[in-house]
Amino acid sequence: MTGSPTGGTRSAPVRAHPEDRRRHTLYFLEHAARQRPVHLDTDIDMTLIEAHRSDRRAAGRRYSVVTYLLHATGRVLHRHPEANAVLVPGRFFGLRGPRTLRFGEVTAKLALDRTVDGERTVLSALLPALESASLDEIQHRVDRYRGPGTEQLPEFRGVRLLGRLPVPLGRLAFAAALRDPAKRPGIFGTVAVSSLGHRPVDGFHSSGGTAITLCAGRVVDRPVVRDGRLAVAPVMRLGLTFDHRVVDGGTAADVLGDLKHELEGFDDGAEEDGIQPLVRGAGADLRP
Repeated sequence: MTGSPTGGTRSAPVRAHPEDRRRHTLYFLEHAARQRPVHLDTDIDMTLIEAHRSDRRAAGRRYSVVTYLLHATGRVLHRHPEANAVLVPGRFFGLRGPRTLRFGEVTAKLALDRTVDGERTVLSALLPALESASLDEIQHRVDRYRGPGTEQLPEFRGVRLLGRLPVPLGRLAFAAALRDPAKRPGIFGTVAVSSLGHRPVDGFHSSGGTAITLCAGRVVDRPVVRDGRLAVAPVMRLGLTFDHRVVDGGTAADVLGDLKHELEGFDDGAEEDGIQPLVRGAGADLRP
C-alpha cells in the first residue's frame, strides 16, 4: 500500500546530486542534439580475428577486439573521405550554403568507462593517424588509457576544467572550442568508436558527435551458414550511426560493408609485408 501525501507511510526524502564530473558529457549531448542520426548494423564473423588473437596471446602479445576495429576503421575511412568529414553550417544569413570539410587523417574518439573522484563517467581518448597505424601501435595507445589514474593524464585537463567551471562559463568554453570546424579532429576526432563488449550487450547505437559513430557489442558464438552448411562462429554485432547532414545512406552502407569485409578478411600478413594500400587521398579507388 502506498502512503498518501496527507498521512500514512512517509516516502524517503529526495536528494539532489550535482553532476560535476559529468558536465562535459552533458555539454556534449547538447551539441550532439543538432545531429540527424540514422542507424545501421551488421553481424561480423570474427573467426579470423579470434584466431589471430589466440595465436598472439600464446606468443605473449595481447590485442583487444577494439584494437582490430580501430585498425579497420582507419583504413576504411581513409578510402571514404566523404565520411571522414564534418559539417560547416551555412553563414551570412544563408547566403553561403552548408559545406563539409574532409580530413586527410583519421582520428578516432574512443569512449572510456572510468571512475573520476569516485563517480563513474565517460572520458574520450583521441587516437590520430589510424590510416597508417599498425596493430601494435594502436594497442600501445589503447593500453595507455587502461591503467589507473587515466583521468589525470594531461589530455584530459580540459575535461577536469569543465567540471570546475561555473555552468554558464563551461558552456561558453565548450562552444568556443568547437567554433572552428577545422580544429574538430583535435577535440572530437573524425570518427567515434565505442564498445560494450565487456558486458552482455549484443548491439547498441549512439551518436558520438562525428559523421560516423561505430558501436561494438560482445563477441559470442552464434550459428552461421557457410557454403550452405550450418556452423558455429564467434560473431560481433557492429552498429553504425551516421549524421545524415554529412553523409547519405548509400555512403554509410558502403562504409559498414567495407568494415565487415576488412574485419572478416583480416590478414596481418598484408600489413607486415607492406602491401596495405595507404595512398593518401586515393579514396574509393582503393576499395577492395
